[in-house]
Amino acid sequence: MYGGFLPGLESIELRLPALEDGMSVFQLIETCPPLDTNSSYCNLLQCSHFANTSVAAHMNGEMVGFISGHVIPERQDTLFVWQVAVAEQARGRGLASRMLTHILARPHCADIAYLETTITQDNQASWALFRSLAKALSADFQSAEWMDKNVHFAGQHDTEALVRIGPFNPPS
Repeated sequence: MYGGFLPGLESIELRLPALEDGMSVFQLIETCPPLDTNSSYCNLLQCSHFANTSVAAHMNGEMVGFISGHVIPERQDTLFVWQVAVAEQARGRGLASRMLTHILARPHCADIAYLETTITQDNQASWALFRSLAKALSADFQSAEWMDKNVHFAGQHDTEALVRIGPFNPPS
């Protein structure tokens, strides 16, 4: 298990998620608007089938952060980050950046040279997080509209931009 404590972050432990974390992930995401809640079943799969490319952050026995991701099947050098959730009590401490770096430093991600994610135009926290990551990795940052509000979401969700960072060497 890849784990570790973050100095200065009140002993927040980063580790591979486990199946038993699924409902905690569901509950965390519910408290993190504007994130979309998925089914609890989806979160259970993220914590089991995609554990190697996801991370759970715990503080005093409580989940305070979670990132879900997966390697894109057609592009084994690309990690897609689905969601980044940080509980209010853990915000403003660089936890999201450390969780991303933690995933990229795992042996499972040794061949990852690109990271992709989607972000809505108004999610300034995510834009800042991924721009900062690109800078830390000395990598290019590109974005373009990908999923249109009307074409793909039937007007029920804001347009999502596809962000692509890379190429880079995963942190060690």
